[in-house]
Amino acid sequence: MDISANFDVIKILFLGTISFIITIALTPILTHFLYKYKLGKQIRSSEKAPIYSKLHAKKSGTPTMGGILIWFTTLILAVLFFYLAKIANISFIEKLNFLTRAETLLPLGALVASAIIGLWDDIFNIRKLGPNGGGLTVKRRLLFYTIIAIVGAYWFYAKLDWDVVHVPFLGNYEIGLWYIPLAIFVIVATSFSVNETDGLDGLAGGVLLSAFASFAVIAFMQGRFNLAAFCVVIVGSLLAFLWFNIPPARFIMGDTGSMALGTTLGIVAMLTNSVLVLPIIGFILVIESMSVIIQLTSKKLRKGKKVFLSAPIHHHFEAKGWPESKIVMRVWIISGVTSVLGLILVLIDHT
Repeated sequence: MDISANFDVIKILFLGTISFIITIALTPILTHFLYKYKLGKQIRSSEKAPIYSKLHAKKSGTPTMGGILIWFTTLILAVLFFYLAKIANISFIEKLNFLTRAETLLPLGALVASAIIGLWDDIFNIRKLGPNGGGLTVKRRLLFYTIIAIVGAYWFYAKLDWDVVHVPFLGNYEIGLWYIPLAIFVIVATSFSVNETDGLDGLAGGVLLSAFASFAVIAFMQGRFNLAAFCVVIVGSLLAFLWFNIPPARFIMGDTGSMALGTTLGIVAMLTNSVLVLPIIGFILVIESMSVIIQLTSKKLRKGKKVFLSAPIHHHFEAKGWPESKIVMRVWIISGVTSVLGLILVLIDHT
């Protein structure tokens, strides 16, 4: 490995470590604010979700919006090193900049934009605002996901001149304008899936950590070192977040975290041209969202009959009596294994 490659590894690991440290340092400030102003999650009423309400009644009032730590840390590091690289005359500092138009400007912009929308939704939930007094409806969330996805898809096609999809073992295929609806679908589907997965202490955080770490490896293999650094910065902040989010959680991620990270994950998959590997790396996300779709379809077509005791599927296992920590740990293990399988597929494809 040459000196340049060595530094790229050092840069990525250094930024990930700094991200972890900053997030840990910011946590007491955020938690003090959340507890002081009682910014806690409101649990759905027993009439609308009787099983869920019974299982999670004890969590009512747990501070939400913990996802602020993740996207805020990522934003601060990106902006900080971008401007330090411009004003500092130190080679090491200059090389730590990972904000570039070709690799990280789009995912960072999407991360912040979707985080702000998620923050708005969290505040609505806390204040019992919105059509049902519980924040944005599913339809409105999907609408916002779609708006962000349209902007992202346009950026890919018009700004980055991308219209190629890689099919493992078969090669690249130009699909022209069809790339735009594909990008929209991937980003919306991933955002929705992460949002549905965020239901137990540490669940979404652990799944996202495996996913972003995997895409960091893929980006590094492709020579996209700034994108790899961006993913590892998120991994570092997720590690710090999980330190406080594992059962019993000191705070929860909230929509400001799940919406932002889901949108960003979909965009990173597009940027690495690994869309068809995403369902393997994010296997848990697929299962979670499919369980919701199956449940809703069954209730609509079978006159209210359900397939699962409660959906998403992690609530089904809760209703069957599984301890929360058992569900979370087993999901982490499955997510880790499927992430490795996805990386194996990518490695074989590129040999």
